[in-house]
Amino acid sequence: MKIKILFMGRKKVASACLKYLISRTDVEIVGVLTDSHLTNSVTSRVAMENGLRLFDFDTALDAIKANKLNFDIGISMLYWRKLKDDFLSLPKLGIINFHPAILPEYKGTAGYNVAILEGRSDWGVSAHYVDAEIDTGEIIDVSMFPISKDEETAYSLEKKSQNYLFEQFIKVVDRALEKKSKLDSVPNVGGRYISRLEMEAMKEIKDGDDVSRKVRAFWFPPYDGAFIRINEKKFTLVDNFILGTLSDPDASSLFSAFASADASR
Repeated sequence: MKIKILFMGRKKVASACLKYLISRTDVEIVGVLTDSHLTNSVTSRVAMENGLRLFDFDTALDAIKANKLNFDIGISMLYWRKLKDDFLSLPKLGIINFHPAILPEYKGTAGYNVAILEGRSDWGVSAHYVDAEIDTGEIIDVSMFPISKDEETAYSLEKKSQNYLFEQFIKVVDRALEKKSKLDSVPNVGGRYISRLEMEAMKEIKDGDDVSRKVRAFWFPPYDGAFIRINEKKFTLVDNFILGTLSDPDASSLFSAFASADASR
């Protein structure tokens, strides 16, 4: 008998995970919760191309309560809504969430930002069971990888982390589907939870800040980055390092030679 999966996720990595599940013959994907309200949702496009049912949070919860949506396991790849009630009590194999930070230390948002602010030379992604709170369910797996403490931006760290999230997804999901029961896990105790409001407040440049590090820590276009206030307006900062990440490597600047010459004097 096929294992019934409710898949939840967003961003490009979620679409890759969904494609992997579709390729398996031992599962039935009974629904997909994603950012289908966005015109360029890659995950919803994969779902529609394969004839899968799309839900938002409320329609999925209504279907569960009406016994019209049943699943054995839930899988969440960067899904943004807090799951509750019947979502948690229904699946006998639980709901596994893939979190783009190290657990138990970094809960909530701002993991990438804090990693850079703290000057870490490594980072990690985590798989854990979902419970009634955010990022507090028991930990299944933490996968670590090296990062550059002096060159990483929030944007580059997210891209790097998504590659490792996909690898972790394959590893953990394969184990869960083979075992057909809950995986071994450990308590998820301690750490710090950072809310979105706290993260936004952290972006403001204050006296004593390492400005260059803070600029990198919050560089994630098109969102506001590290900022200063002028006449009560916010202005996102960039520096030479950020400009370098945006430049076309195949283009040359008339003024780059002069800048190099000035720097060498």
